[in-house]
Amino acid sequence: MTSLNSAPIRILVVDDHTLFRRGLTALLSRDARLVVVGDAADAGEALRKAQELQPDVILLDNHLPGVNGVDALPSLLEAVPNACILMLTVSEDENDLAAALHGGASGYLLKTMEGDDLTAAVHRAFQGDSIIAPEMMGKLIAAYRNVSTKTAAMTEASTAATRAKPVTPTEQAMASLSPRELDILRGIARGASNKEIAREHGIVETTVKIHVQHVLRKLGVSSRVHAAVMATEQGLL
Repeated sequence: MTSLNSAPIRILVVDDHTLFRRGLTALLSRDARLVVVGDAADAGEALRKAQELQPDVILLDNHLPGVNGVDALPSLLEAVPNACILMLTVSEDENDLAAALHGGASGYLLKTMEGDDLTAAVHRAFQGDSIIAPEMMGKLIAAYRNVSTKTAAMTEASTAATRAKPVTPTEQAMASLSPRELDILRGIARGASNKEIAREHGIVETTVKIHVQHVLRKLGVSSRVHAAVMATEQGLL
């Protein structure tokens, strides 16, 4: 957890409205544990600033000129794998929400939220929590149900046509993991620590920590033990 004596959380603000960026910077600066190290007006500038500044947290608007925020997520996460990206937008569209979470965002917040709630969300995201605006929780559940219904319908149709074995939710979750995340999951299943996994793959321990968070989120579990059980059941070892 972040303490008052630790280094402040470094933030990159990405929004195409200059006044909003300035206001947000002023708001966040009221918390001595937060510091805005840069800002950007579009996805291209955000990527350059992210690579240069290596922020801890990126506050990312979705409606940007050129490339939308959700579409910029993969390149930003590749450039700054240790960063937590929080969408901060006016969009209450459940498709934007689903796309953001699927793309690797650590949270989805609305610009209508109170300032104190935003700073608290930044701290929680930095500590590894996934943050969803309360107004969006119902839509998140609806989006999940829609995806589940569509997946079930597609599986049923495929089974009827080919008599293939239906894909289970666990298999779907495993298929969503990247090659690196699968490597991390194998390490978890062996009982390896973050330090041991980092040494094995030649990466820093903080990067492993971020990968572990992504793995747990994609698998829909809250503990390494549960993730290890799923990996073992799927024959990853």
